Amino acid sequence: MPRRKDDILLKSAFEEAFPDLLRFYFDEADAIFDMDRSFEFLDKELSELFPELEKKGGNRFVDMLVKAFLKDGTEEWILVHLEIEGGNSAKFPARMFQYFIRIYDRYGVDIAALAVFTGNEKQKRPNVFQKSFLGTEICYRYNAYHILDHSEAELLARDNPFSLIVLAAQKALLMGKIPEQELAEHRLTVAKALIYSKKYDHERIVRFLYFLKRFVYIENPEINRNFDNQINKLTGKEDTMGIMETIKKLDFEEGIEKGKTEVVSNLLDTGKFTVSEIANFANVSEAFVRTIKKELKK
Repeated sequence: MPRRKDDILLKSAFEEAFPDLLRFYFDEADAIFDMDRSFEFLDKELSELFPELEKKGGNRFVDMLVKAFLKDGTEEWILVHLEIEGGNSAKFPARMFQYFIRIYDRYGVDIAALAVFTGNEKQKRPNVFQKSFLGTEICYRYNAYHILDHSEAELLARDNPFSLIVLAAQKALLMGKIPEQELAEHRLTVAKALIYSKKYDHERIVRFLYFLKRFVYIENPEINRNFDNQINKLTGKEDTMGIMETIKKLDFEEGIEKGKTEVVSNLLDTGKFTVSEIANFANVSEAFVRTIKKELKK
């Protein structure tokens, strides 16, 4: 499975469980943030602050800029940077500082920054940017968390649904390193914790299981069918039929979208057709074609 798809899946999971993310990292989250008010994800504002990255072919979809409200009614902006690729860029702290400077300069609001690292145990996890020259010095410190900071037992013991997303991210590190059957057992551990927690309604169970099956990806269809059967037993046949049928529907829709993406990509590669013509041929919107065209340039 392409790494970029994993990035999008994880970002979506973070957005879905954002209040629980705050509770997971900040002990006093419920006393600080007004959880009853909606959170606004400012992807457009973030991309506007860094137009040069778009020109260079970079992408910002693994970053999240979120507007939240405090208990006293004031606004708080939260920058969550997901270092998805598991790299060890020496420039990362400077980049975090650059984010802070541009956001503060543009909006003049308080900023809580959190870097989430999802690489292996060897990945560095810097949390400070320092610079000094001839008596001028700056030290910018931000929050940092690595998905391996908690053990599986600790995550399962935490009374927070977001811990299961972290656990799924841990299991994803095992892909390609252990047999798929063994990986399936790890994936089932997360699913069981989800179901036994009794914290998810039917719709959220469906979305989480869909995320889990895509993020901790297993190619073997027999193993996947066995996973579905085990979910049936765990949740009860009546409820599960709705869960698994919904997931299969999402699988089908994803397959259709993937097929259209391939058609559009192939037509763009020829260089013979306009965006409008390709949209007509593939039965998609022109915006969809432009998005694929943009991705191909990266």
